[in-house]
Amino acid sequence: MQSKEQYYVPEGSYWPIVGSVGMALLLGGFAGSLHGSALATGLMVLGLATILFMVFGWMGQVVHESESGFYNTQVDKSFRIGMAWFIFSEVMFFAAFFGALFYAREFSVPWLAGEGNNFWTGKLLWPEFKAVWPLIQMPNPEAFSVPSGLIHAWQIPAFNTMLLLASGATLTWAHWALLNNNRKQIIYGLIATILLGIVFLGFQVMEYGEAYGHLNLKMTSGVYGSTFFMLTGFHGLHVTLGTIMLVTILMRVIRGHFNSENHFGFEAVAWYWHFVDVVWLGLFIYVYWFV
Repeated sequence: MQSKEQYYVPEGSYWPIVGSVGMALLLGGFAGSLHGSALATGLMVLGLATILFMVFGWMGQVVHESESGFYNTQVDKSFRIGMAWFIFSEVMFFAAFFGALFYAREFSVPWLAGEGNNFWTGKLLWPEFKAVWPLIQMPNPEAFSVPSGLIHAWQIPAFNTMLLLASGATLTWAHWALLNNNRKQIIYGLIATILLGIVFLGFQVMEYGEAYGHLNLKMTSGVYGSTFFMLTGFHGLHVTLGTIMLVTILMRVIRGHFNSENHFGFEAVAWYWHFVDVVWLGLFIYVYWFV
């Protein structure tokens, strides 16, 4: 048990080395798999397995240290600062993709139509071009997937928005129950949040099936298709990771972890989930609604 004056410093760990090896195998294998190498694909799978082994092993060690009373308020504060910087990096990650979409819509498309000092450039490159977003017309339809329609905002996307907003409310309910040491309501709130996240992902899979199978909207559908799937796809990945985190927290709550005084692990996942909610609101407005 650490005193309030002592800051817990763990002994040397091999987990960072394991994680570094896993990342090297994953990225190197991925690069090689793009050239059709079966060996590289195997290395990529091995790298992913190594990273998962590192995550479960390292996080398990941190949980053990926390439950053993090694951490104090100073360690808790450092964890919160670290999580805040992590979420800030995630904000910048999505800002890059939103920025790419904004640049394409507000600058590149008008320039192709001849705005500014690009009159002759636009006319020479694509004389029949019309600056209309979403940009689903292609200069060479044989080389690109030309969509026959778009995903309407007030269908699956609107329903998914309600699901994520509801999940934020159920997670806040679980957080309130944690502050009041009501373990039964914590479990109910977490289960509801997890189920809402899974249903969200299910509807997103249906949306992708509709886009690829019926609307011919694909990653190869020009700048609209690429930005659409990059933004919604990475958000779906974040929802998947957030759901896995919530399941982990639920298992810890069932095992008796966390109380009203010591619950940073719960709050870190809650911060992440609310961040995912906010990103989706931006996606719904800018990607689905204002098209």
